[in-house]
Amino acid sequence: MSAPVRLIVNPAAGGGRAGRLAPRVDSALRGQGLVVRREDTRDLDHARELAVEAARAGETVAALSGDGMIGGIAHSLREVPGAVLGVLPGGRGNDLARVLGIGADPIAACATIARGVPRPIDLGAVLDQSSDEGGRGFVGIASVGFDSDANRIANEAPAWLGGLAYAYAALRALASWRPARFEIELDPPGARHTFTAYSVGAANSKAYGGGMRAAPDALLDDGLLEVVVLESVRKLAFVTRVLPGVFKGTYVKLPCVHVFRAAEVAISADRPFTMYADGDPIGELPVRVRAVPSALTVLVPATQPSDSAFSGPPPPLDTRHDEHAGGSAAAPEHAGGP
Repeated sequence: MSAPVRLIVNPAAGGGRAGRLAPRVDSALRGQGLVVRREDTRDLDHARELAVEAARAGETVAALSGDGMIGGIAHSLREVPGAVLGVLPGGRGNDLARVLGIGADPIAACATIARGVPRPIDLGAVLDQSSDEGGRGFVGIASVGFDSDANRIANEAPAWLGGLAYAYAALRALASWRPARFEIELDPPGARHTFTAYSVGAANSKAYGGGMRAAPDALLDDGLLEVVVLESVRKLAFVTRVLPGVFKGTYVKLPCVHVFRAAEVAISADRPFTMYADGDPIGELPVRVRAVPSALTVLVPATQPSDSAFSGPPPPLDTRHDEHAGGSAAAPEHAGGP
């Protein structure tokens, strides 16, 4: 990459990990031959402002943070033609970096900022039920229900737990959880389904919660969301069968798990819930969640893992920064288990 780099750092990410690593990351980027300007953020709005300013100036935006700030930046950059985002894992979960094949080491990830392949990815957007305007974007998975409690607990967990905060939060949330009744509507006005369930997730990406593979078949470039519903089971079965399978992605084969594909889903419940995405609160039920196709260009390693987040190889070099438009009709439900 010959473009100058704006290194945007969330110094609080990962319990202060990003702030501590920022000087080394800055040095590593310069060691790759890049021209770098570092700026630390005060809050999410400030991060968005810095990212938009950098992109409009023709700089590559390199975000050293967790997925929450990266999702907020991505949402803002979709309005800037030609914007390019580089992901430097600085939080506790770092699920987008993991899914993109970048890994968890922000120093090693600097090579992707310098020599990575630009690829368009979809974003998710959470809207309220009454308006198509505004909304908030996310890169990973928006989920609600049991996940609402677990995310809140994880965000309050001590920093020394690191990525284990999510497993800890799931077990803590389980103690007081009671099932809720959810309704989903696929591609409104479309098919409706009602479940007594733990959670409903709308997945743009495969993983959340520090490596939980909640939607193992989700792709970042298909214009669709994977809508995953975990029906109610006994708490012992949740601990012994569901939770271990979430980390492997195999839990989607259980009869209590249902997976749908849709470009948009409306979600409501029989009691109030806060929806979380990329680890942060993003909306209150009822909401609609929509896939925004090819909304942003990100830098990824030239060699992708075997279970790539993409549907195919990168486009030809001369089209990688083109604007992409369109979407996809909802695909039929695929089997969630035997």
